[in-house]
Amino acid sequence: MKKEFNIFVEGVADARFIKQYIGHLYGDVVDDERLVILKGWDNLKTEATAIRMHSMSANGGVNLVIVDTDKDFQIRKDEIAKWQQANKVQFELFLLPNNHDAGTLEDLLENIINPNNRPIFDCWEHYEQELVKLDIPGRTPPPLTTPAKKTKIYGYLEALLGETKSQKELIKEANRNYENPQHWNLDAEYLKPLRKFLETTFHKFLVN
Repeated sequence: MKKEFNIFVEGVADARFIKQYIGHLYGDVVDDERLVILKGWDNLKTEATAIRMHSMSANGGVNLVIVDTDKDFQIRKDEIAKWQQANKVQFELFLLPNNHDAGTLEDLLENIINPNNRPIFDCWEHYEQELVKLDIPGRTPPPLTTPAKKTKIYGYLEALLGETKSQKELIKEANRNYENPQHWNLDAEYLKPLRKFLETTFHKFLVN
């Protein structure tokens, strides 16, 4: 695979997943310099990003933007399209988790776990259901705060990995192994939209 592309993602977790997923699909390694970590989708809309995109396009390369949809797919898509048009930049857009529904990378990850591990999330969901029922005296306002989705994924891996320092390191976003079939299924049907997006973009880079 040639290397004439940039992939703009929100955070370390996104970069780690996309890099390993592309490796899984194509058996090729994406150079870290091609993965641009925005540290939040809103940082896509900067002059520095526009300059980098223009430079890549001028050299015959491709820009990909893979960021979270968050609460509303159409609103996020329209916001990004408005910036794209105003700055006359060229890129292909994919909104996580599946380029259709509201959500984030963590929603995608929950849908590609090894099915054998589903009981872990069943327990977590029961915990969340019970948590909102609790009434802690003196706390205003109720109900209690439900842990973030990032915490849920962290808890999933913490339950599966060992207690040694080296095992704990593998829980961190920068160190996760998404190619571990005991934890994740990179051939899951849920990944079909992302796979199609990447195939459409990368087909001309594939080595015959």
